Amino acid sequence: MDLVFRLVCNGELSLARVLRKNILDKVEQKRLLRHMHMLKPLAARGVSARPGTLHDFRSHEIADQLTLLDAELFYKIEIPEVLLWAKEQNEEKSPNLTQFTEHFNNMSYWVRSIIIQQEKAQDREKLLLKFIKIMKHLRKLNNFNSYLAILSALDSAPIRRLEWQKQTSEGLEEYCTLIDSSSSFRAYRAALAEVEPPCIPYLGLILQDLTFVHLGNPDFIDGKVNFSKRWQQFNILDSMRRFQQVHYELKRNEDIVSFFNDFSDHLAEEALWELSLKIKPRNISRRRTEREEKT
Repeated sequence: MDLVFRLVCNGELSLARVLRKNILDKVEQKRLLRHMHMLKPLAARGVSARPGTLHDFRSHEIADQLTLLDAELFYKIEIPEVLLWAKEQNEEKSPNLTQFTEHFNNMSYWVRSIIIQQEKAQDREKLLLKFIKIMKHLRKLNNFNSYLAILSALDSAPIRRLEWQKQTSEGLEEYCTLIDSSSSFRAYRAALAEVEPPCIPYLGLILQDLTFVHLGNPDFIDGKVNFSKRWQQFNILDSMRRFQQVHYELKRNEDIVSFFNDFSDHLAEEALWELSLKIKPRNISRRRTEREEKT
């Protein structure tokens, strides 16, 4: 991170951004390995005993409950936690933010797990389309957190590499445009600027912006407080504070919340890849290409 800071100071923003992302990705991978290990398949852990299946609930009802769970955690986050995280990234000093982030990760891995554990291709396709419908309703609710958690699952490598109907792939790409990272998330920032609360923003981008402001600007200039840096930090955090002040009016559905089970029934990254490769071995495309050439 010291090297990232020096790169930012020297104006090498693109290189600093890439290096920082690689560092954080490796840290996240180690955290997942430490806390999740290789979890058992969902069926082996009694998931089938929970009420219903995902298809038993309406998409808008699922979106409501995802938003309700997100909101309960989002409103607990204190602004100083977020500001401090950009400087120290200390889980103990930012407990509510850490809990919210873990909730995001668990939800994303839960989505990946229940899709990839379907043995039949049509069942996987049906579930993926179900989640796309849920994302549609999440967008109407201005819940960008669950929206991106599901999108990151559907666009993850173990899921994306599998074979999908052309219409399904095109539908997913349409939803990806909102969270396109090119041009510094321009589409998402524009959508967020037009939103009327209640809203749950994607905190990952807020933390990224705060980190770059912190790394790219000194706290003091010629011994005096750098108010320009403080003003940038305030503008980033003020939008989050504004969203926390307006609450959702949603009723809790215990059947759906029980079905989620805190998103604890999910597979680790290694298990996801193992199932993905079992469904579609790495050399399957190569074999098809060779057969086509012979034909």
